[in-house]
Amino acid sequence: MKRVVITGMGTINALGKNVPDTMAALAEGRCGIAPINIRDVDRLSIKIGGQVRGFEPEAHFNRQQIALYDRFTQFTMLAAKEAISQSGLEFHGLLADEAGAIFGTAGGGVNTWDENYRTVYEEGKNRVHPFVVPKLMNNAAASHVSMEYNLKGASYSVSTACASSNHAMGQAFMMVRSGQSRAMVTGGAEAMLSFGGIKAWEGLRVMSKDACRPFSANRNGMVQGEGAAVFVFEELEHARARGADIIAEVAGFAMTSDASDIVVPSKQGAARAVRGALRDAAMAAQDVGYINAHGTGTSANDKTECAVVADVFGPHADKLMISSTKSMHGHLIGGTGAVELLACIMALRDGIIAPTIGYEEPDPECTLDVVPNEAREAKVDAVLSNAFAFGGLNAVLALRKA
Repeated sequence: MKRVVITGMGTINALGKNVPDTMAALAEGRCGIAPINIRDVDRLSIKIGGQVRGFEPEAHFNRQQIALYDRFTQFTMLAAKEAISQSGLEFHGLLADEAGAIFGTAGGGVNTWDENYRTVYEEGKNRVHPFVVPKLMNNAAASHVSMEYNLKGASYSVSTACASSNHAMGQAFMMVRSGQSRAMVTGGAEAMLSFGGIKAWEGLRVMSKDACRPFSANRNGMVQGEGAAVFVFEELEHARARGADIIAEVAGFAMTSDASDIVVPSKQGAARAVRGALRDAAMAAQDVGYINAHGTGTSANDKTECAVVADVFGPHADKLMISSTKSMHGHLIGGTGAVELLACIMALRDGIIAPTIGYEEPDPECTLDVVPNEAREAKVDAVLSNAFAFGGLNAVLALRKA
């Protein structure tokens, strides 16, 4: 079994348009959630989100690319450019044949769906752009990244609601570890902040109208965000041989299904995923210093996750730090695990634990150390990143310090 490391990372999200700006915002506990600027926002009851502000596609892409790239693909391409540039990899020969792109997204081209529904149903037009299908398909981002960087190996998208990115990165990890590839480009993206995207979520009645306050007793729901994060996963010896800067080690991964309810999380299913990731990484519970929580700010999720951590870690749970960065960048649905991995890397590499902002009232059912409101300096050698999705689909990644 090969060891797998991260040698490149890139992002664009509500906190920053690159990794340094995003990590600075995470360390400062800055909130990227604000009133959203989209068409027909006055018809929505939810008017806030973690929107990427001041984003102009024309500054990054030509007209032909914009015709083919939905907003979620645009975000992915920019994050991939940053990650691959940092890694220093060029994909030629056998490496190109092995390398691929695996990305998570729940909605794919939601903006394209929204725009073209308007064209047909509201404006009454009978024709749409010939590129609508290749623009909206969930695998568009993976395909365009593979074409841009000559990645000729396994390239596809994963769609498992809020666990999509973790599932995608877990698949990439297993491909490199098994020796099928020496490097994979992976992560996730989402761009659901459109009228139709938000209106659909309003129907679930799980959205907050004012703020995301995970683990706080007065929390009242989740807040959506948008953006992407992309990483280069590489076989350790390959990275060492070329003198790459090793950012962190991906040590383990596990995924489970609750097989019980489409929206209500199961403590047992999530706990099996956490235990599985520890087992896969050959980590003891006491090795873990920080967990980036799924932490959506809904009562059902937060209480279940706190119970999972208490159950799996036992007495060590009181010594763990656990935070939800969704309080800052919002819930990117299928892309959220990828952005949250940046907080895990910041903890390992920089010794800075991102806070759970918006925390106002202790919850007697969530008594863990949730790093409330302010970042903390702490030395940690191992971390977990949790993702627990609608459909009862759980995916947990374990990382070690490089």
